[in-house]
Amino acid sequence: MKKFYITTPIYYVNDMPHIGHTYTTIMADVIKRYKKLRGYDVFFLTGTDEHGQKIEKSANKQNITPKELADRVVKRFKELWEILNIEYDNFIRTTDSYHMKGVQKIFKKLQNKGDIYPGEYKGHYCISCESFVSDTAKNSDNGNKICPDCGKTTEKVTEKCYFFRLSAYRDKLLKYYEKHPDFISPKTRMNEVTSFVKMGLNDLSISRSTVKWGISVPGDSEQTIYVWFDALTNYITGINYYKEDEMFKKYWPADLHIIGKDILRFHAVFWPAFLMAADIGLPKKELVHGWWLKDDKKMSKSTGNVLDPKILLEHFNPDSIRYFLMREASIGSDGNFSHQGFIDRINTDLTNDWGNLISRTGGMIEKYLNNEFKLSVKYSKREEQIKKEYITLEKNVLESFDNYQYNKGLKKILGFINYLNKYIVETEPWNLAKSEENREKLNAILKTLVRAILSINALFSPVIPETSEKIKKIFNFSESGFGWKDPGEIFKINKVEQLFPRVSNKDFFSNKNGEKEKKMEDEKISEDEGLINFDYFKKVEMVVAKIIDVKKVENTDKLLELIVDAGTDKRTLVAGIAQYYKVEDLNNKKIIIVKNLKPIKLRGILSQGMILAASDANGRPYIPIIPEETPVGAILK
Repeated sequence: MKKFYITTPIYYVNDMPHIGHTYTTIMADVIKRYKKLRGYDVFFLTGTDEHGQKIEKSANKQNITPKELADRVVKRFKELWEILNIEYDNFIRTTDSYHMKGVQKIFKKLQNKGDIYPGEYKGHYCISCESFVSDTAKNSDNGNKICPDCGKTTEKVTEKCYFFRLSAYRDKLLKYYEKHPDFISPKTRMNEVTSFVKMGLNDLSISRSTVKWGISVPGDSEQTIYVWFDALTNYITGINYYKEDEMFKKYWPADLHIIGKDILRFHAVFWPAFLMAADIGLPKKELVHGWWLKDDKKMSKSTGNVLDPKILLEHFNPDSIRYFLMREASIGSDGNFSHQGFIDRINTDLTNDWGNLISRTGGMIEKYLNNEFKLSVKYSKREEQIKKEYITLEKNVLESFDNYQYNKGLKKILGFINYLNKYIVETEPWNLAKSEENREKLNAILKTLVRAILSINALFSPVIPETSEKIKKIFNFSESGFGWKDPGEIFKINKVEQLFPRVSNKDFFSNKNGEKEKKMEDEKISEDEGLINFDYFKKVEMVVAKIIDVKKVENTDKLLELIVDAGTDKRTLVAGIAQYYKVEDLNNKKIIIVKNLKPIKLRGILSQGMILAASDANGRPYIPIIPEETPVGAILK
């Protein structure tokens, strides 16, 4: 069996887990699950970086030991990873004894080789980033340098230390980059690293005499090993480098390091040089992702916009978070997070499209067949075409996943889901169920939908694993792996549960910070009877409007953009009716709209109201067409 060793960075324990940590870790977990389905023996390493001056200072301020601080934060990380169904194989801590022994082992090896030597460092040190800053960096008002990575003022330090002979590895690194052009992905990051190394490398200070919270240098208890040397070594100590046993030999070199762009230099320059010096093979690939922005601004503690995933978990299940992060951002680019964008994405993709397909299919099987298929049937060319379309889809999705382009793969899956929802509308199973002579055709349609759902479910399973298991239970299907799924001709299904309950803006935003907004008395609904009073009803302004232009919304099969004349003004509406109404059938028709609904952006279009429509048990909308003589702007009372 082929092996696949995947890692995240180990996370610094100066802060609680946030959306950036979550994104990286979910990505690693998704890749692990996907590779396992492809037949790999996968080992997934994550953990925490617990040494350094910043941790020492933070603990002192709280009157606790650095280890106590680390223990507190590690507990939060592990709790969140459990909630999000992260299946790591080892959670390493840099305070673990086997890790510390491994760090001292490689340090001593480089020391004996002559690549680590004693000296004195004079320069600038960024406590926040735990890194040394070049003399070419900008000056602050007090004359100290400004860290180019975090923007904070550095400290001037003069101290005895040990240096790593980084300068000796410039040419070796460049030759390696040239021979392995896919070592760093995306290519723009590879170009960035190559340019940096070509400018020349200075020897790197690799120990501190003024920091006590760390791993001591072998044979010199006055010095602690540089926190980045300590942290990077986790990738080999996490698989038993200290013993160099069968586990280490089996999994090293790593197949994939997943990192953020802000720690690229440490991983793409320092780490390979350390390994070259120790005569240890280099990792096969480093996958570099961008930052998550909050409303187009970089998240940071100083601006107070760091996002705690637990806020989302108050309203959404863990799979919703996993799906959004994998769907919304492409590797290499920054992702933008907004609460509204999150709500819209989940309600549209998972609730409306995927969840609705499953509930409609299960509901029809329950209603028309009493949850049981009892007939062996023949399938029409239409059903056979769906199978062929899926096989093509799967090939394209797996290709995207193999290239770590999960956002593209998920987009393709959603396109096929919309195709199946159209298939339901076009074949009208509810009409076929009215006649016994159409019973075989009805069975063929519903079985095809079950097979397609189970096949899609396998593609979705690395991303939304908890929901995937629920879907398999609904349809009494236990098989894993990819391919067109066939549960047979005769089988039963279980009652469909709601997989992704819709979350309204009002419910989410009223409780985003843990406090419910108080509702006005005249907007209260009786909890016992679900009744509203007349004053509440009068607030809803419904008028007759005339459609004067219709077009499809780009990149969606479901939405139409309508321009309507509402009597007092012309306005834009976005409606999810494209699967049921043709553009030409709606032009110049008079309809009823809710005029005073708060505007909302859908796919970048401001929708200023809502069409009034009825719907059947299967969710198909029916728009009342108003007689031509009814005046535009007429108010419904």
